[in-house]
Amino acid sequence: MSELTARRAGTTVMIGRCVRLSRRNVDALLTSLLLPVILMVLFVYLFGGAIDTGTAYVTYVVPGVLLLCAGFGAAGTAVSVTTDLTNGVVERFRTMDVSATAILAGHVVASVARNLVSTVLVLAVAVAIGFRPTRDPLNWLAALGVLLLFLLAVSWLSAAFGLLARTPEAASGYTFLVMFLPYPSSAFVPVETMPGWLRGFADHQPVTPVIETLRALLLDTPAGSAPARAVAWCLGILLVAMALAAVLFRRRVG
Repeated sequence: MSELTARRAGTTVMIGRCVRLSRRNVDALLTSLLLPVILMVLFVYLFGGAIDTGTAYVTYVVPGVLLLCAGFGAAGTAVSVTTDLTNGVVERFRTMDVSATAILAGHVVASVARNLVSTVLVLAVAVAIGFRPTRDPLNWLAALGVLLLFLLAVSWLSAAFGLLARTPEAASGYTFLVMFLPYPSSAFVPVETMPGWLRGFADHQPVTPVIETLRALLLDTPAGSAPARAVAWCLGILLVAMALAAVLFRRRVG
């Protein structure tokens, strides 16, 4: 077996392992799947009538909730990586010549898979309560591509946080930033309604252009420069996170 084939086989095994671990961790799985749905329903029915977005609030809020899903899924990724490091299983994998890329890729792919399931669930509930996207299948595919790129970026970033943390509890705390970013953005209210100091932050953080890109692709709203900024942010985060994860893994495991 060639080295490349062995690495691919190791990556496949690690992905399968992490997916099985996700299925067995029922509490975390239910939280990452159901909490975004509950928050969307709460925002729509408790606050939607008081917030003027120029359209049905459920239509406005869904793209932001999709990114909120990514934040909750990311927390699980960081905790899983830290748990593997603290219980000694990574050292055992390394004695079997399993590469760092395979170990981390398993957690990242499992995270993306969890988030895709959560995304489908959110969209199904959104359609049931009034979400009506207006674009064609090509735009849906483009929206899925942007969402996948964002999921991949935040999953690798969370894996890096998991390598940085010393305990699973600390890892969960490190991912607070990822979970928090959708709130000071255009996810739940228009940026124009925010105070000037907060609007500056909301306009220049990674979540806002991704949300605006999803709205443009799904709802035919003006996109402006949002797609280019969204892709640039996602690629930048992805490259930095992968490089940081590689450095941190060598320091933690050798």
